[in-house]
Amino acid sequence: MKNYISALLLLCFAIGYAQPEKPSSAEIYNKLQKLNFLGSALYIAAHPDDENTRLISWLANDKKARTGYLSLTRGDGGQNLIGPELRELLGVIRTQELIEARKIDGGEQFFSRANDFGYSKVPNETLEIWDKEQVLHDMVWVIRKFRPDVIINRFDHRSPGTTHGHHTSSAMLTMDAFNLALDPKYEPGQLKFVKPWQPKRVLFNVSWWFFGGKDKFDKADKSKYINLHTGTYYPLLGKSNQEIAALSRSRHKSQGFGATGARGDDMEYLELTKGDNLVDKQNLFEGIDTSWNRLKNGSAIGKAVDAVISKYDFKNPSASIPALVEIYKLIGQIEDSHWKAIKQKEVKEIIAACAGLYLEAVCDSRSVTPGSTAKFRWEAISRCGVPMTLKSITILPEQKTIQQNIALQDNVDNEAALDIIIPANLPYTSPYWLAEKGTSGMYRVDDLQKIGQPDIIRELAFTFLVEVNGVQIPFERTAVHKFNDPVQGEVYQPLDVVPPVTTKVNTKVNLFKDNGSQKIEVSVKTGKDNCEGTVKLELPAGWKVNPASAPFSLKKAGSGMIVTFDVTPPATPMEAEAKVVATINGKQYDREQVTINYPHIAGQQVLLPSTAKFTKADLAIRGHKIAYIAGAGDAVPESLKQMGYEVSMLTVDALSAETLKGFDAVILGIRAYNTLDNIVYKQQVLFDYVANGGNMIVQYNTTGDLVTRDIAPYQLRISRDRVTEENAKVTFLAPNHPVLNYPNKITHNDFKGWVQEQGLYYPDEWAPEFTPILSSADKGESPKKGALLIAKYGKGYYIYTGLSFFRELPEGVTGAYRLMANMIALGKQ
Repeated sequence: MKNYISALLLLCFAIGYAQPEKPSSAEIYNKLQKLNFLGSALYIAAHPDDENTRLISWLANDKKARTGYLSLTRGDGGQNLIGPELRELLGVIRTQELIEARKIDGGEQFFSRANDFGYSKVPNETLEIWDKEQVLHDMVWVIRKFRPDVIINRFDHRSPGTTHGHHTSSAMLTMDAFNLALDPKYEPGQLKFVKPWQPKRVLFNVSWWFFGGKDKFDKADKSKYINLHTGTYYPLLGKSNQEIAALSRSRHKSQGFGATGARGDDMEYLELTKGDNLVDKQNLFEGIDTSWNRLKNGSAIGKAVDAVISKYDFKNPSASIPALVEIYKLIGQIEDSHWKAIKQKEVKEIIAACAGLYLEAVCDSRSVTPGSTAKFRWEAISRCGVPMTLKSITILPEQKTIQQNIALQDNVDNEAALDIIIPANLPYTSPYWLAEKGTSGMYRVDDLQKIGQPDIIRELAFTFLVEVNGVQIPFERTAVHKFNDPVQGEVYQPLDVVPPVTTKVNTKVNLFKDNGSQKIEVSVKTGKDNCEGTVKLELPAGWKVNPASAPFSLKKAGSGMIVTFDVTPPATPMEAEAKVVATINGKQYDREQVTINYPHIAGQQVLLPSTAKFTKADLAIRGHKIAYIAGAGDAVPESLKQMGYEVSMLTVDALSAETLKGFDAVILGIRAYNTLDNIVYKQQVLFDYVANGGNMIVQYNTTGDLVTRDIAPYQLRISRDRVTEENAKVTFLAPNHPVLNYPNKITHNDFKGWVQEQGLYYPDEWAPEFTPILSSADKGESPKKGALLIAKYGKGYYIYTGLSFFRELPEGVTGAYRLMANMIALGKQ
C-alpha cells in the first residue's frame, strides 16, 4: 500500500467558474428593456453546436425576447478535440459549453433525455434507438413549461436521409409536439405543473447547407422566405450581433468551432412550416401581443416600466430603485403564474444591480459530505443611498432561517461566519441524467421536474431576505467555494457534495494475455476527515482476487491511498466487469469520482459506478516499439501499452529518420491530418520510414480542412462513408491477407461487441496499390470497402483505417485488440 495526499486538490479544478454577475449601467438598461417584452422564442435542434447563435443572439438582444435553445441531446456521440473524454463525459463537457454559450448570447438552455448514440443516417433508425415517445414527451414538457410564441427548427422535417438522422428527427418531432402540447389528453400528468400550450407558428431556419453550397444558395431565389436583417450593432454593448454570436459559437471548443466575429448587414432566412402566416416579414411575433397588455391588469406595469426606462440615469441607476420596487409589487399581483415568476426574477435582479447589492455565501472547503459540519461565510453590501435592511438568511434545502435585521448602509460591508450541518440526506453532486442506468438511446430521469434542466442541480443555497422601501424581497444565491490563486487572483468554484469515500481502478481496461496474475491498483480517496473502512474488488466466478478485502485509514479530507490486489484470470478467454466496493461502518460506497477540468467551463464532478473491464484475451503480438503521434486526442496509446507494446509519444517536430529508427510501427492518432498543420512538412520522413521497412498506421480523418490531400504515398480520397451499425456483418475481401491471419486468426467473432459505430470517414477511391480488406454496410445501403486499406510501399506497409479503434480499444473490445496487433505485425512473419 502507498499513502499519498493530494496537496494540490483545490488547484486541480478548472478556473472557469463564473464570478457573480456584476452588470454595468448599460447592461442594466438592456435588462430594463427586456423586462418590458413578454414574448418567447424556442430554437430546436439535435446537438450542441447545431444552434444558430446569430439568430439566438438577435432574438435575445435585438428583439429582447426570452429565447431558449432545446438541444435534444448533449452531444455524447461526438469527437473531442481538447481531451480524452468520450461518450457521457463528453456530453458533460458539451453541456457546459452550451451553458457558457447561452450566457454570452442571452439565451436559455434545455435538453431532452435523448442520448447522442452516434451518427445515424435516417430518422427511422434514430427514433428506434431513441424512445420516440419519451423524447416527444420531453419536448412537449419543455414547450408547455417555456411557452414559446414561436418555434424555430434548425433542420427541415421534409428531407429524411439528406442529413444526420438526429437532425431530421428533431424537426419531425417538433411538428408533432406543436399540436400535442395543446392537447390536454396528452401526458395529463404534466398538467399538475403546467398548462396546455400552442405556439403561434413554427419556422424552418433555412441555411446554405440545404442548397448544397454557398454558391448555389447565393444564386437561389429566396423571395419566398422570411428575410430577416440580423446584423444589428448594439452601441450599449459595443458589439455587433455577429460578434456576440461568434463569441458564443466559440464556446464549443471540444468540437473546434471557434468563430470570427463579423460586422455589417447580415441575413437570416426562415420558412413558415406550421401555424399562422406572417404579413410583416420582419416581425416573427406578428399577431402576438408582446407588451404587458397580454396579461390581465398588466397595462399599469408596462407604463411603469416605460417610465423607468425613460427616466433612467446611467450615472445613477439607484435612482430607479423606488419605482422598480413598486413594479415588483405590481408583478406579484398578476394572475398569470408563468410570467409572474419570470418577471419577478428579472426585476429583483435589476434592483440588486441598480443598488450594487452584492450577496454571496462561500464555503471554506471545495467539497462537503452529507452529515458533516462545514464552515461558511456570508457577505452582504449595498452600494447606494436607498435604505435597505437584511432581515434574515435562510439556508436551503433545510429552510433554516437565521434572523439578522442588519441595516445595509451605503458601501458598508457586512459579513459573518456560520457553521452549518450538511443534511445527511443531501444528494451527491453529479449530473442528474447520469444517476440511473439508461439505454443506448435514452438517459433515465424519472423526476419530471428535472427533465429539461440543463445543469447539475445544486441544492445548497442561501436566501437573503432584504427589505427595500418597506418591501421584503428574497434573493437566492447558490453556495460556492472561492480562493485566491497567485496567478488568477480571485477564483470561484462550484461547491460539491461528495461521498465519504470514492474509489477507482486506476487502469480502466485490464488485459490478460496469459494465465499469469497481475497487480491491480485501486485508488481510495476520502471526502471527510478520519475515514476508515475496507475495500474489495469484486469479479465474476473464474477470476481470483487476493486479498478478498483490504483496510484503509485516511486522516484528512481529500487524501488518498492505493490498495493493490493480485488478480488471476480464468483459463479461457472471458470479458468481465470488475466492481470496487468500499465499506464504512457497515455502509457500502461504490462510486468513482471523475473530475473534468477545462478553463472555458466550470469544473465538473461526475460520480459513476466504480468499475473497470477485465479481459482475458487470446492475443499474440509481434513487434514491440510503437511511435504514437497524437492528433485530436484519444486513449489509444494506453490501450497499446496494455497490449504489451512500448509506446513513445512523439511530436511532429521530433520526426526524423533518426528518431524513427527502431520503431516497429508509427501510428497517427485520430484526425491528425486535420489538426497537425506542420505534419505536411514531415510526410516524406514518414514515407521514407515505411519504404525502409516500417509500418505506418493512419487512423480516421475528416473530409474537411485536411492539411494536405497527399496523406498516403499513393492516391487516396477520404469520403463521408461510414458504417454506423456497430454490429453490421463484416465480409473479408482478402481472407488470405496476413492482416487477417497473423499472429491472430481474425474471425467474424472479432467484430462482435463493438460499440457505437464500426467506422467512419472511409475512403471511397484509392490507387490499385491498396488492398481493401473488409466490407460492411448499414441496412439498406451498398457495401463500404474502405474500412481498412493496406498498401505495400518499399519494404514496409502503409495502412489507412476508418475503423473506430479510438472507441473500441478503450472499451476493451477483444477483436479490436487482435486486429490492431495484426496491423502492427505486418511484415514480421
